[in-house]
Amino acid sequence: MNVLIHVFVALHIIGIASLLGGFLTQMKAMGAGTARFVPAMLHGALTMLVTGVALVGLNQADGASVNNIKIGVKLLILIVILALVYVKRDEERVDKGAFAAVGALTAANIFIATLWT
Repeated sequence: MNVLIHVFVALHIIGIASLLGGFLTQMKAMGAGTARFVPAMLHGALTMLVTGVALVGLNQADGASVNNIKIGVKLLILIVILALVYVKRDEERVDKGAFAAVGALTAANIFIATLWT
């Protein structure tokens, strides 16, 4: 079970890397007002959702304690990110506010995951 949990943690990290990497590659375009949500951002957010839910289930099945409040906050943030990216994924240009919000929420999710113990 431990190996399976570590595999899902690795996949979760790949998902956050895809979401954050897509944001970072568009930062210069954000300054010019031509930023868009790339497919990697949507796929990364979906990967995070699926692997995060799987991790909670696997950890609970393994008998580990799970901080449900932390998981709930992270899930709420991820749902907002997914909604923004999904709704505006086909637009040629995304306004700076929505694009910056996705980047800020992604960073917040990373900090919550690492600093909230």
